[in-house]
Amino acid sequence: MKYKILGNTGLKVSELCLGTMTFGGKGYWTAIGQLPQEPVDELIKRSVDEGINFIDTANVYSEGLSEEMTGKAIRNLGLKRDDLVIATKVRGKMAEGPNNTGLTRKHIMQQAEESLRRLNMDYIDLYQIHGYDPLTPLEETLRALDDLVKSGKVRYIGCSNLAAWQLMKALGYSTHKDLSAFVSLQAYYTIAGRDLERELIPLLVDQKLGLMVWSPLAGGLLSGKYGRNIQTPEDSRRVNFDFPPVDKEKAFDIIEVMQPIAQERGISVAQLSLAWLLHQPAVTSIIIGAKKTEQLEDNLKAIDVKLTPEELQKLDEVSKLQPEYPGWMLERQGADRKEQ
Repeated sequence: MKYKILGNTGLKVSELCLGTMTFGGKGYWTAIGQLPQEPVDELIKRSVDEGINFIDTANVYSEGLSEEMTGKAIRNLGLKRDDLVIATKVRGKMAEGPNNTGLTRKHIMQQAEESLRRLNMDYIDLYQIHGYDPLTPLEETLRALDDLVKSGKVRYIGCSNLAAWQLMKALGYSTHKDLSAFVSLQAYYTIAGRDLERELIPLLVDQKLGLMVWSPLAGGLLSGKYGRNIQTPEDSRRVNFDFPPVDKEKAFDIIEVMQPIAQERGISVAQLSLAWLLHQPAVTSIIIGAKKTEQLEDNLKAIDVKLTPEELQKLDEVSKLQPEYPGWMLERQGADRKEQ
């Protein structure tokens, strides 16, 4: 396992991060996973044994049950809390009532305490806003997060699912007011969905932020179970939960290029999909989740896949984005100023 620096910090995180969305299975989240405690313990043990030190959860996953099970697994296994980097999130609705959602000071402070209680921990390593709240002033959110850092209950703050202008606005305000700033973005990014490369990845590179990738297999579409001429398994996740949105025809074109590469190397399409992400310089850590140990074992092998320049070129060619304005104009006008 390799470890990378998270953004502009000194914190080292494993290049694979264990996601916990499949833990519990309560309410809306039953479509994603319904794992009880024993297999949760097994997945966390296997991950830690392979060198993963990074675990990502959220208060909304199974209505808090995912956090509870994550914390319990760590205690059941006798793992040292300080050896792990625990990330969780705040934003979603956690109860009835007008103030039990969003990124207000009230909700953030309340949910930080609730997450700590569910995890049975004294601090959160990375506390992330789970999206944008158009109702709450950004300044209120950032000051509340800064207070949590100053209190010692949170070590670092991050964000997820923001537009480039929202993220840059937040970074600018934090710098101007000398507040704790986001050190990472958690976002959707796959070889079948490279939209992040238009605005957000250039921003992350320029501002030295880490990138945590969620749904790196496009909701299972890149798992090897799907293809233009493959019968979709009835128990597959996308049958009941067709998310995230993907241009399936383009995805199938990509899969058709990936299949012979994977077969020649004796690896799965899923491993190849993850390996492609690991070859992208902006990526800090890829969040992998599983319902079965076999899925986890397959994903873990991706760290050993080293792609050749020729393979990367083939994959880039079939998956590259169509040029959009102002990108194509920036490229044209900036050509004479690039370093020679």
